[in-house]
Amino acid sequence: METSTSGSLGSLSQGDKEDCSSSTTIHSSASDDRFQARTFLKVTCFPEVLTCESFDVKLCLCSLLLKDLMLLDTELRKEKHVIFIQVLKIYLTDLYHKKKITDDLFKKILLIQENDFEELQKQLDSRLQNTEMSGAHNSEYQTLEDLERKEREYSEHIIDNMEAFWKQADKAQQFLLDQSKCSSAKATKITMDLTERMIAVEGLLSKSQDLHAMDIQERLFSWELMVKVVDSLKSYIPEECKCRLNTVSDILDHLTVKNNLSVRQKEELLTDLHKAFWEQLAHFSSECVQQSKDLILKQLEYHAKKREEFKHRQKAEQGSLLSKTFHTEDFHDFLKAYQELLEKHRQIQWDLEEEDDCESTEAVTDLYKELYSKASHALAELVKELFLQTLPIVTGLSVRECELLKEEWQENLVPQLEKWDVYRQRRWKLFQEQLLQEKKLWLKEYALSAVIQKHLSEKQEKIIQGVVSRLGGLSDESVNYIMQKHKLLLSSVLRRVSLRNIGMATLTRMRMSRKKSLLQELREQHVLQKSSSHCQDEDQWQLQKAVESHILEEEEKLEEETQQTHLEFHQQLVTEIQEALHFLQQHMEQVIGQTLLQHARQEAAKKNSDDGQDCKERLVEIAVESVYGTSNNINRLVQNYYQQLGKITEAYEGKKHQQLKSLQAERGERSRLRKKQENEQALKGKLNKGLLDVLSAVHQRMVLQQEKVLAQFEQQQQIRLESLKQKILGLHELETELENQLQEAEQDFVTELATLAHIPLTVKKQLSKRSKPTGEKTKRKTFQSPESEDKGDSHENIQEPPGQTSGLYRDKSQSSHEGETEPRKN
Repeated sequence: METSTSGSLGSLSQGDKEDCSSSTTIHSSASDDRFQARTFLKVTCFPEVLTCESFDVKLCLCSLLLKDLMLLDTELRKEKHVIFIQVLKIYLTDLYHKKKITDDLFKKILLIQENDFEELQKQLDSRLQNTEMSGAHNSEYQTLEDLERKEREYSEHIIDNMEAFWKQADKAQQFLLDQSKCSSAKATKITMDLTERMIAVEGLLSKSQDLHAMDIQERLFSWELMVKVVDSLKSYIPEECKCRLNTVSDILDHLTVKNNLSVRQKEELLTDLHKAFWEQLAHFSSECVQQSKDLILKQLEYHAKKREEFKHRQKAEQGSLLSKTFHTEDFHDFLKAYQELLEKHRQIQWDLEEEDDCESTEAVTDLYKELYSKASHALAELVKELFLQTLPIVTGLSVRECELLKEEWQENLVPQLEKWDVYRQRRWKLFQEQLLQEKKLWLKEYALSAVIQKHLSEKQEKIIQGVVSRLGGLSDESVNYIMQKHKLLLSSVLRRVSLRNIGMATLTRMRMSRKKSLLQELREQHVLQKSSSHCQDEDQWQLQKAVESHILEEEEKLEEETQQTHLEFHQQLVTEIQEALHFLQQHMEQVIGQTLLQHARQEAAKKNSDDGQDCKERLVEIAVESVYGTSNNINRLVQNYYQQLGKITEAYEGKKHQQLKSLQAERGERSRLRKKQENEQALKGKLNKGLLDVLSAVHQRMVLQQEKVLAQFEQQQQIRLESLKQKILGLHELETELENQLQEAEQDFVTELATLAHIPLTVKKQLSKRSKPTGEKTKRKTFQSPESEDKGDSHENIQEPPGQTSGLYRDKSQSSHEGETEPRKN
């Protein structure tokens, strides 16, 4: 028992030395592994942190920050879903008022979309629940390793959900257009309006996310300040125990020197006093833990009732706003009103949470002050009993002499307590400086996140512009839609990247928290020791210099390990960004494909609208009924028409072959010139190689070589793109000429057939008007007219499908044969 007691007392009186010695062993891979696997309390709110062990406080606070970021992400995602449903409702209301959909269809479409989004959220909740259940089996504790895994899996689930929302939104939009049966122009306008309005929504969500994320991080520092206040109160009694024991020990040593006490008697008295102090300290610690937990539990129950009432009011106000009827022109008014309502609710909830945190901290602080007063009084009574009851019996001194010793003890105690208070104030100042450094690091993380987002935005914008420029043929409206759609999807990706970057910065802080706390303790002890010793000899001065050098070395190691950890998380972030951009690319491929398909359908519709199928059928009917057409003359007319078609297609094939041959030769010439330029540049490079070897490092030469290769690749791609454009333009001109010649041949055939069958003049005019190409000049072009053959750059010989040209006029030949047989029967 005495051995145990003396060991505990030694820890009281020599705690600083042990802390100092332990703080020098900061870096150890084995300790890192143990730290990663160490469990800490799984807290749900800040008041619970006030009852945690001091070692786990930083981890608990950071886990709360991650939890708040997750809640913010959930709220914004829910807000986005609600606004999208409301936008659909606004357009459905507009269509309903215009009598384009019925009331039943209105309710059906809205119900289907609400159920689809609800099912989407259920799937996400199920996956997140499975992630939460995996890992540590103890539901009250968690490890840092489990937390990192959950954060990574959560991000993966959110990216999948984001891509699923894009698909669902497009599905809902298409369903709306299909059911409304509106014109193509109206559908395009609705699609553009929906996209632009969701871009505005994303912009508001992004601003809200940035502001609230900064508030969450700022609140972390407020939490640390409040926890530090409580920890300072916890240390009052142990520090006072040290001061009281030191002063008592000095007086007993003085009595031993005067032979009023033997050494054995002094040791027995100190041992008994130490034991009594230790029991009192243990009782104080136990009371603090138990009563603070009970107090926090009551506070949480009270706060939960207040928040539940607020949630009911919040839900009622949101439901009231969403139940109102808005029209398409009122969208911005609705968005502004809804956003202001949600921000007001968030601010009220934020104020409630801060008020609850402050109330809990004040309640725990008052409790600790009360318990400290009781413990301090109990310690004073133990010392009083020693001086007024025990010492007179053991030493044989009078009561008056013992009272004077007690007064001397009290006088000696005051400067020691004052000295400790000065130390406490200096530690508080160092702690504030540390928080200031933490804030600067957070600002750096924000700057890094902004740079990443800007880089991604510029790169993706350049990519989509390149894709659109390569497409060609699309209208400005279609190009604008593609660009706006890409902007909308990219904004969702960037918002996820921003939030994930903050989470990874938090995880980095958690990994390094143990080493940072040990280094901070070492730094505090050095500063306090340096300020306490005014007169230093050579040995003390050398010792302090050695400690300062050791601290600088540990700081450099810590910075290096922090950068390494940050790089590890950054690689994870890059992987998640690539996955999100892969989904973005796939979705944009579908959007561009649908846009091209819609464009092709519109062009086909225009062509079909100009096609005179009715006139051809009318011509066949009249030719069949006519008695003037004979088998010989109609057969001769058809043969001449086929011969004319053959000449036209033969001339077209010859021109196309000649043009491709010319393009191939031109491409070969350009390739030869390009190789000549490359050889000249290579020769210059060899001449400058010696200078580069002297002036440039290996890494710089590698970068220059990479830039050179990328520049050549970009140049070749641009040349190839330009060549393909010229080739397409040349082939398009040939096809246009072919189409004009075929139409002219058809017009001649129709005119001759109408003349042969004695068709009335009014029908001839209708047929001639139908035969003219819409939007094309009617000027005839001969086969000998020169065409520009210097367009394009390709050795590929594109062959037309056999029979394609003659197949265009298969109906005409059939009509001619039908017209040929009928007169012969007559």
